[in-house]
Amino acid sequence: MTGLLSPQDWLALLLAPFIGSFLGVLILRLPAGEPVAFDRSRCPACGHTLGMRDLLPLLSWCFARRRCRHCGVLLGWFYPAIELAALAVAVWAAMVTSGAVLWASCVLGWTLLALAWIDVRHLILPDALTLPLLVAGLAAGVLLDPSGVTGHAIGAAAGYAAFQLVAITYRILRGREGLGAGDAKLLAAAGAWVSWQGLPGVVLIAAVTGVAGILAAAAFGVAVEPSRRVPFGPFLCLGFWLIWLYGPPVFG
Repeated sequence: MTGLLSPQDWLALLLAPFIGSFLGVLILRLPAGEPVAFDRSRCPACGHTLGMRDLLPLLSWCFARRRCRHCGVLLGWFYPAIELAALAVAVWAAMVTSGAVLWASCVLGWTLLALAWIDVRHLILPDALTLPLLVAGLAAGVLLDPSGVTGHAIGAAAGYAAFQLVAITYRILRGREGLGAGDAKLLAAAGAWVSWQGLPGVVLIAAVTGVAGILAAAAFGVAVEPSRRVPFGPFLCLGFWLIWLYGPPVFG
């Protein structure tokens, strides 16, 4: 940890599982075009509207012994997993940052968590998350790094342009899509948060971990066909997160 946690820091940690519960709803409903904020949570099996006692992060799931309290159907690990992941993001951020930067880091980490999870499940990076993340990055630059605002704006433009150029070149050479527009928008958001100096590190980490992920999949017998679409968003999210927390890598 960076020192003794302030009350605001503790609040971020306490809120994290509740944010994770909301992220679970977001991940399931946003790609399906369903309402996220203005619809009550329901059991996926019986459709019964869930009350407060059913929605306590981690606790409700444990006390109900992984079953719906109304119909008894066995519930999966998705919600506790996303709630624990959101808490892990907050703890990780608190180990490196504090105060206002911790809150910004949590918002960033939680959004990246949702984007990565959606991309793995649906192979999309929704504009409803990437574009607000870009705007939030520029706002964070104004508030946290006023002297470097120009660099953050250049980073956003350079991130989008670089991946769009790669996507166009790949389409011309291979005759099919390689990178989606969502990847370009996510890299633009990364540039807005980490400035143009951080972009090479984001791409480097994403590329290295992406290749490592494919090799690991092959080692475990998972065939990755050349024509098969592989979600690049999770690797971009990881690079984005690491560069935000620790800064660009220094060689030599």
